[in-house]
Formats: sequence, C-alpha cells, structure tokens
Amino acid sequence: MAESFDLTRAACEPEQGVPVVQTVNDALRFNPTAALVGVATQGGRFPPAWIELLETCVVKGLDVENGLHVFLNDDPELRNLAARHGVELRDLRRPPADLSTATGENLSVPGTIVLTVGSDCAIGKMTVSLELDLEARRRGLRSVFVPTGQTGIAIAGWGISVDAVVADFIAGAAERLVVEGARRGGELLWVEGQGSLVHPVYSGVTLGLYHGSVPHKLVLCHQAGHTEIEGAGGGPHPIPALAELVELHERLALPARPAAVVAIALNTRDLGEDDARAAIAAAEAETALPADDPVRFGAAKLVDAVLDA
Repeated sequence: MAESFDLTRAACEPEQGVPVVQTVNDALRFNPTAALVGVATQGGRFPPAWIELLETCVVKGLDVENGLHVFLNDDPELRNLAARHGVELRDLRRPPADLSTATGENLSVPGTIVLTVGSDCAIGKMTVSLELDLEARRRGLRSVFVPTGQTGIAIAGWGISVDAVVADFIAGAAERLVVEGARRGGELLWVEGQGSLVHPVYSGVTLGLYHGSVPHKLVLCHQAGHTEIEGAGGGPHPIPALAELVELHERLALPARPAAVVAIALNTRDLGEDDARAAIAAAEAETALPADDPVRFGAAKLVDAVLDA
C-alpha cells in the first residue's frame, strides 16, 4: 500500500485510488515501512518544514528514501536520530565514491543497448524505458531496465543518478551501469534517458550518458503538441522537428558505435484518443519510423521496432 502526504488536503481523500494523508500519524494505519521524498524541488533543496516532517518519519520507525541533491546523511542531527531509531537514510542520488572516466569496457558489453532520448526533460523517458522492458520480459526476453536517475533507482533498487556525478565521470558512470545491467542477466538493456540534447540547461548530462552507455539503438521520446523547451530561462527555446531530432541524435553517436533512432515514443497525455492517434500517425509520416504511445496503447509496436531494426 502506498499513500501520499499533502498538508493542504483532507486526510485520506484518495488520488487515483491512492490515500492522501496530512500527517505521519495518519499514514501509520497503512503500515508503511519507508517514506519516499518523491518530488524534485528547484535546486534539489529541502524546504525547512520538510526536515521536521522527515524527523517525524524517522521517530516513527520509517526508513527514508531521498531523491534530492541534498543528502540526508550529511545532516549530523538527522543521521544520529536515524541511528537511535534503527532506521536507514538512503540518499538515492549519492554517486559511488570510486567513479572515474569510461574505459572502453562499454563497447564489449554483450547484448543490445537501447537508450531513450528526448526532445525535452520530464516527458516520460523513464516511463517509456520501463514499459519497453516490461513488454520485452512478457515475451520471455532477458531484458533489464537500467536506472540512471533517483526515481528509477527507487523503482529498480539499483543504479546511479548520473545528474549528481562529476561531469568528467558521467560517461564512466553510464559505462558502469550497462556493464552491471549485463551482469544482471540483461541481453536487452533499456537505459533510462536523462535531459535532452537541445535543452540549454541539462544537455551536458544527456551527452555524457549517451556516449557512456554507447547504445546500439535509440528510442526518441516527445510530448505531442510541445513546441518549446520548458523550465529554461532566456528563451524561447524552440524544439526542433522530429526529423531534425532523429538526424541530430544519430549524428552525435560515437564513431565507434553508430546508433540509429528506431522508433518514436509519444506522450499523448494532453490529447483525446482520436487526436493522440492522429499525432502518432503524423510522427510516423514525418520520420518514416514506427511511433506509438506505450502507456496509452501498449509497448508492443515499439518493442517490435527495436527487435526488427
């Protein structure tokens, strides 16, 4: 059972079937074992009121999963409080201490590496990767989702949040992840994409992840109807046409491992069903590639495209 904290709403008012509570005490009747900091604040900082909330979680015996850039274990008072109550503070974004640059081991990983790339941030690259992995595993394939961000790590239980890695070591972190994915039995590795090559703020992590994971194939993600990058100052920052994005991503692949965009994953959440299907058809006409919304209409078509490419 999962529940959500919302200090502004009445306790237990459901949100899509998930109970909403106002206090930690209200949540305890659902027998939780952990509290997840499941939002991303500007700059990754904790508002002061949240520290008090997290202290209450610790006192009530809940482990804390933290996805922000500020690490709970760096707070001596909170760390000592957790030790006294026998709970664990897990900083999902803390990178391994021994990361370094890529070595070339990524090029010898057996199997097929597929990276989701996007026209913008926060449009569903992780969700697409998860849906494609789920569909592949339903078919009996040795498929592994490779987490590269804090939410993916919380879902999969392993990974490295590449946006918290020293810039020189991002490719090395991505290399380590695909090597680990293969060691976990993956013959088809779905690497969770981050950022966007055309984003004026977050393109650096995107390119490091791209070159470090050295994918064989790419799935291009786009939110239907969006024409400008969101959340970046100094704009407007127009999103190039899908055909241009396909060409850009293929041109920026490492010469040692050329990669092709093999499918378009559309996020059609803002559209009705007829308009969603029309957007999918338009993407296919523009790019001459298979397209679909894997959340709305299933991932089979996109997995077929990856396997057939």
